[in-house]
Amino acid sequence: MTLALPKQAVPPQPTALPAAGLRATARIVARCDDGSGTTRLPVLDGDGPLALRRIRAHGDQARVCVVGAMSAPLGGDRLRIEATAEAGSTLHITAAAATVALPGRTGEQATYDVRLTVGDGARLDWLPEPLISAAGSDLRMTTTVELAPTARLVLREEQVLGRSGEQTGTLRSRLTVRRADRTLLDQETAYGPGVPGWDTPAVLGGHRAVGQLLVVDRQGESGPPEALLLGAAAGERSTDGAGQGVLAPLAGGAVLATALAPDALRLRRLLDEAARGAAAG
Repeated sequence: MTLALPKQAVPPQPTALPAAGLRATARIVARCDDGSGTTRLPVLDGDGPLALRRIRAHGDQARVCVVGAMSAPLGGDRLRIEATAEAGSTLHITAAAATVALPGRTGEQATYDVRLTVGDGARLDWLPEPLISAAGSDLRMTTTVELAPTARLVLREEQVLGRSGEQTGTLRSRLTVRRADRTLLDQETAYGPGVPGWDTPAVLGGHRAVGQLLVVDRQGESGPPEALLLGAAAGERSTDGAGQGVLAPLAGGAVLATALAPDALRLRRLLDEAARGAAAG
């Protein structure tokens, strides 16, 4: 008689971990309808954590919201957004919530690349919510803008160094704007562990929120005749350290506001003040 021996339980094999980080790209294309003048969105393609939602249009303007579908960017992630406003179109891009850079399993640097292209007679508003650099994270962010000679741009960047009660991660950011193949603005900033002097009085002076607003019109005229000081820099007295900034003209019909504040709320107030100053100029 043959005895059937019980099968030995085979321990589960560990699941192989994927390569460090994910790769995700979102693409947006806005096109002007020659018949009605309304802007359409023939391409609206989100990927991974970069989900895209069409929101209610405002006049002839197409509006898109970037919705974070998962926690990202983590260490090792490679995220990219490409947005094109073709000739004559008007595109407004915002976000549903702040983006939080978090540490990953390996400690590898994450990258977040934004590329904006604006055609002749087109306008693009890039107005995301703040980017928060959480403790232990390491993020390299690049924003590259290509403008046609008669393109218009409104671009806002806000960065918060650390969540409430924690230290900041390492954040390196570069913004490059070219108009008609000529460089209008090219600047790079770095904050956090490993960056010399970033928290000294000569740089942030203890503030934890930093941002800028760039407005480029299509007339090619100069901006305000002189710099406009914002917040405490303008002599405003505040008991809560409301921050300070400056709105200054650039060549080629552009104005740039740069501001520092203790937190994201007070930073947004300064940039809103700058936006009103730019409109008045």
